[in-house]
Amino acid sequence: MTAQHACDTADLEPGEAMRLDLEAADGTPLPVALVRDEDGEFHAISDICSHGQVNLSDGEVDGCTIECWLHGSTFDLRTGKPLSLPATQPVPVYPVTVDGERVLVDVDTTADVAR
Repeated sequence: MTAQHACDTADLEPGEAMRLDLEAADGTPLPVALVRDEDGEFHAISDICSHGQVNLSDGEVDGCTIECWLHGSTFDLRTGKPLSLPATQPVPVYPVTVDGERVLVDVDTTADVAR
C-alpha cells in the first residue's frame, strides 16, 4: 500500500469534504474527495461524479453519503455506489488510514464496489 498524506485530522470537521489532487501510480494528479462523515470517520472517493463530471467535494455530506450538488445523486461513502438517480455508475473508493493526527489515502488500491 502506498498511502499518501492527505491532511491532518484537524483540517476537516465532521460533515465536511475537501478536494485533493493526490498522485496516481503513473505520477498524474488524481482528484479525490476526502470526506469526514457526521460520525467523524474519514472516507476517500473519486471527486468526479460518475454522472455529471463535477466535483463531489462541493456536495452536501449527510450521514455516510455525499450528494452531488449539480443533479442530486447521492453516493455511499463506504462503497461508492450511487443511491439515487440520475447517477447509475459507482465512483472509486480508496482506503483511508488515520495514523495519529495524519490522514493517509492509498489511491493505488480501490475498494471492491461490486458487493
